[in-house]
Amino acid sequence: MSTPSVAIVILNWNGRAFLEKFLPSVIASSYEHKEIIVVDNASTDDSIEFLKQYFPSIKIIVNPVNEGFAKGYNTGLKQVESDYYVLLNSDVEVTTDWIQPIIELMESDITIGACQPKLLSYDNKDQFEYAGASGGWIDAFGYPFTRGRVFDSFEMDKGQYDDVVPCFWASGAAMFVRSAVYHQLGGLDEYFFAHQEEIDLCWRMQLQGYKIYVHPLSVVYHVGGGTLPKGNSRKVYLNFRNNLIMLAKNLPFLTACWKIPFRFGLDAVAAYKAIFNKDFGYFLAVAKAHMGFLYWLLFAKRKTFKPSIISNSFSGWYKGSVIFQYFIKKRVRFSEIIDSK
Repeated sequence: MSTPSVAIVILNWNGRAFLEKFLPSVIASSYEHKEIIVVDNASTDDSIEFLKQYFPSIKIIVNPVNEGFAKGYNTGLKQVESDYYVLLNSDVEVTTDWIQPIIELMESDITIGACQPKLLSYDNKDQFEYAGASGGWIDAFGYPFTRGRVFDSFEMDKGQYDDVVPCFWASGAAMFVRSAVYHQLGGLDEYFFAHQEEIDLCWRMQLQGYKIYVHPLSVVYHVGGGTLPKGNSRKVYLNFRNNLIMLAKNLPFLTACWKIPFRFGLDAVAAYKAIFNKDFGYFLAVAKAHMGFLYWLLFAKRKTFKPSIISNSFSGWYKGSVIFQYFIKKRVRFSEIIDSK
């Protein structure tokens, strides 16, 4: 049986320093049937010149403008032929044998649409990293969290989440995905621009009957915040707006009709809490996100994906409220929340 082809696709925007630092680890990956491709999102630094000079074997795809994470990948991946894609952030250091375990898992079960490795912090390699940790979950009201990180609480990696299990979403910082499934579902939602588009894609995969997995024996180290740092108003806006759009797209209509107004209330609490902390930028970003969602709903809503198989059984779906568990019950560890009654 032939070895599946794997295209490691790195979306770059002014990330020359990250490419210089982390590309050598990607090149050193032990998986042989791989191709490394950099999709450049109209960088204004010398990323392309640097790649041509020091990494001439790497294929470069140049997008004419900065299309964001979602459309940037969609445009680039239309030009890539491979059995599997790996959407890899430029600020990720990989380990030598990170590819093989995940490909073996996905080859063993054709219903696995996407999978992620364990993401640890590059600056503290014994600590889980916020972008995906050891597999993404979501609560009943659409708030994402992970095995190893809940909001601003990060657990140390002591092997407590080393089991290979299905989850709700795989991190876009290092996502393995079947190329056929990616294109079948239309790729990432380009309206999102950036943030939570990978959660939306994984939700659509599960609606179609595919599974999402995490394989913690595959390990990578993520810097994080390379493009938009944590707390950036643009990042807050996109996270809140896109999360609401994702709920409207993927929840059953009647469920969405009550959950989204309820979410507006929860978001408002977070926004007013920011005012008390004198973080007026956060408050304005949440308010703008709500207006942005309403604009999408009334004027910009695209034809949404309609699954041929409607599944109501999701992995990584917490039926309670992670907000209640974390802020009221003060349960800050993933295992405390999941095991709570």
